[in-house]
Amino acid sequence: MSAFIRLTALLVFARIILAAPAASDCTGTISSLDDVAAAVKCTTVNINSFTVPAGKTFDLSLADGATVNMQGDVTFAVKNWDGPLFQVSGKSITFNGNGHTFDGNGPSYWDGQGGNGGVTKPAPMMKIKISGTYSNVKVLNSPARVYSVSNPAPLTMSQLTIDDSAGDAPNSKSGGKAAGHNTDGFDVSTTNLIIEDSTIHNQDDCLAINKGSNIVFQRNTCTGGHGISVGSISSDVTVSGITIQGNTIQNNDQALRIKTKASATSSTVTNITYTGNTGTGLRQFGVLIDQSYPDTLGTPGTGVKLSAVNFVGATNNLAVNSDAQRVAVNCGSGSCTGTWDWSALKVTGGKAGSITNFSGIKNFSQ
Repeated sequence: MSAFIRLTALLVFARIILAAPAASDCTGTISSLDDVAAAVKCTTVNINSFTVPAGKTFDLSLADGATVNMQGDVTFAVKNWDGPLFQVSGKSITFNGNGHTFDGNGPSYWDGQGGNGGVTKPAPMMKIKISGTYSNVKVLNSPARVYSVSNPAPLTMSQLTIDDSAGDAPNSKSGGKAAGHNTDGFDVSTTNLIIEDSTIHNQDDCLAINKGSNIVFQRNTCTGGHGISVGSISSDVTVSGITIQGNTIQNNDQALRIKTKASATSSTVTNITYTGNTGTGLRQFGVLIDQSYPDTLGTPGTGVKLSAVNFVGATNNLAVNSDAQRVAVNCGSGSCTGTWDWSALKVTGGKAGSITNFSGIKNFSQ
């Protein structure tokens, strides 16, 4: 082998080594933010109880294939800033919460206005940017929105708890309204995501899918908020291949909603499947499909094409309050298309809502 060839091979090998440093087969322990930089070089990261200083993000940029074990609760000190409070990134991660808590100190921020006014609140509280699994984590008292999920490859989130129930009550700053506001459980703009077997008590959407595909939301319990939502849908996005199944929705404004912005253009929502969901104590609607957002049943836009919204398989049983509407559909002219099979939808209580600009719903009547 010539000296030139040997030198070239060595240079290539050096570049490979420099470009892809391997994680150390060690265990890193985090008991303060000062420990993070060293700990994330290890394949195992253990998190002990500690308090994150005000105005700081607990940011874990993990080595691929790492395992994280929470061994204590993490509390975030209070400051009026944008956040996030926690962020985790990496590929093929195993994140074990072991039932421990991220405490956002929400009551110190809550004023009944959420992100619409009042004091600045860290939002989202939790940014999840991993693939792999994320399980058995509790979030207590988020200042506003809880999870923003943008996984780089398939991710399963399971056995999670979001407890913003204390935000149901008014406080001295909320003018008689619920103090917690805009406390969305999961804001999702991603693909290949499963969220399952989790419990959410909040004051806004349990789930909000803003764009993405191949998303499954199953066997979760949603209490107190605005139900399970596709949207709100803005311009130039696609949502497809969404499965909402086996969930329990209780004491929400509505159980199941699709909301598209009246001003949106060049967007598509298709292949949305609802199976075996149960809703009780629904305050305003059982099912709401509305293309006039942010209005409710206002003048609908026509820039989002909506198709293949189906209630099939196990029956979706929804019970609305006496002054609520069972089903309301508000499509823009020509923007809802095709035939929708609603044979597995049963809604009781309340009164029939209107179905506007669409005649493609089959096997269902109010």
